[in-house]
Amino acid sequence: MMRPQSITFRLTLLFSTASTVVLLVMGMLVGSLAQSHFEEIDRTVLDGKLKLVRHAVANVHTTADLAILPQRLSDALVGHPNLSVAVMGPDHRVIFTTPGATFAEYLLKNPAPEASRDHSELTVWTQGHETYRGITASAQAGMPEKVSILVALAINIEHHQSFMVAFQRNLWFAIAVGIGLTVLLGWIAARRGLAPVMQMAKVTQGISVSHLGDRISPESVPRELTDLATAFNDMLLRLEDSFTRLSEFSSNLAHELRTPISNLMTQTQVAISKERSAGDYREVLYSNLEEYERLARMISDMLFLAKADNGLIMPSTESVDLAHEVQELFTFYDAVAEEKGIKLILKGEARIEGNRLMLRRALSNLLSNAIRHSPENDNVRIIIGSAPHLHTRGVTLIVENAGETIAPGHLLRIFDRFYHIDPSRQKSSDGAGLGLAITKSIIEAHKGCIQAFSAEGKTKFKITLPA
Repeated sequence: MMRPQSITFRLTLLFSTASTVVLLVMGMLVGSLAQSHFEEIDRTVLDGKLKLVRHAVANVHTTADLAILPQRLSDALVGHPNLSVAVMGPDHRVIFTTPGATFAEYLLKNPAPEASRDHSELTVWTQGHETYRGITASAQAGMPEKVSILVALAINIEHHQSFMVAFQRNLWFAIAVGIGLTVLLGWIAARRGLAPVMQMAKVTQGISVSHLGDRISPESVPRELTDLATAFNDMLLRLEDSFTRLSEFSSNLAHELRTPISNLMTQTQVAISKERSAGDYREVLYSNLEEYERLARMISDMLFLAKADNGLIMPSTESVDLAHEVQELFTFYDAVAEEKGIKLILKGEARIEGNRLMLRRALSNLLSNAIRHSPENDNVRIIIGSAPHLHTRGVTLIVENAGETIAPGHLLRIFDRFYHIDPSRQKSSDGAGLGLAITKSIIEAHKGCIQAFSAEGKTKFKITLPA
C-alpha cells in the first residue's frame, strides 16, 4: 500500500498548481492584449491614411486633377517608410503606388467595397520575409461621372512581430520563474503554516508519565487549531488524572493487601514458634480464615470493578420493585440496626428495568454505610420518588442518615477506589474502600447517576435511574 503524501507536499502541490494555472492564463491574456493593442494601432494608422487618400481623390474634378493626383499623394505620404499605398482606377489601371509597395494579388484583385462601407476587414499576410497588415476601400472622385477608385493600404508589421517575439519570450520566462517561486514560497508557507502542528507533535512525542503536565497554549496557535489544542490539553488532563488515580490505586491496593497478608504471616509465625494445643491451632486457623475471606472479598470487588470498566456487568434485566428490595434489605440489616437503636424508614415506591441482584448490592452498600456511620438511636431514611432523567421520566432513591458532616473535598473523591475519609480510623471491618466505587459502577451500568451531599450533620446519597 502506497504511503499517503505529507500535508506539506499536498499544500505545496495545490498552491503551485493553482498559481501555475493563474500565471498561464494571465500570460496568455497579456500576450493577447499586447497583440490586440498593436493591431489597433495599425488599424488607426491605416484608417488615418485612408481618410487622407479619400480626401485627395474627392478633390479630383477634372482629368487634369486626376493626372496630378499621384504627385499630391506622393507629397502627402512622405515620411511613412513602412506604409504602402496603391490607387487603381475602374479599369484596374494603377494610378499611384508608393515606392517598393508590394501587395498580395488577392488583395488588389478583390472588388472594392460599396461606398456605404468604410473599408474591408483587416488582412494579414506574409510576403517573402516580411509580414503586412492591410485593407482595401473605395473612394469617390469629385468628377461628374462618379468614378469609383480602389484604394489598397498596407503597413509593414515586421517590427511589431519582432517586438512580440521578444515580449513573448520574456513573458514566458518571467512566468516560468514565477512558477518556480510559487513552488518554493508554497513550500515555505506550508511549512510555516504547519509549524503549530509540528509543535503539537513535538509535545506529543515528549509525553510520558513524568511529563504529563506539558500543555499547548491555545493563544500560540492559529484560530483553526485552537479547538484541536484545547482538545489535546483536555486529553492530557484526563491522562494525567488517570495516571494519578492509577498510581494511587496501585499504592492503596498494595497497602490494603499488605495488612491481611501481614496479619496472616504474624499469626502463622506466632503459631509455629512453639508447640500448641489443637484448640490453639484451631483458633489461629479461624483467625486466618477471616483474613482469607477479607482477601477474597477484596479480589472479588476488584474483579467486579474491572468488568464494570469494560461494560461487562449487565448480564440480564428484569422489572425490579425498588420498595420490595429495600424491605428485604431492612430485614437483613434489622439486627445490626436494632443493636444501635437505629430505626429504618422507607417512603415511596417505584419499578425500574434492571438487574435485581446488582441493584440490591448497590443499595446494600449504601444502607450498611448509613447504619455504620449513624449515631445511636437515630433514623436512616430511604425515600423513593420520581424526577426527570435524561429527558425522560426517571426514578430517584435517596439514602439519608445523620452523622458527621463530610467536607466538600472528601465528597469529590468519595466514590474513588480505596478512598477513606479518615484512614487513621479505618477498621478491618470497614472493608477496603471499594463499596461506593462498586455502587457507582452499578448505577452507571443502569444508565443512571449517583451524587453525595453532606451538610449540617446530614449525609445523603441520591440515585437517579431511568424508569
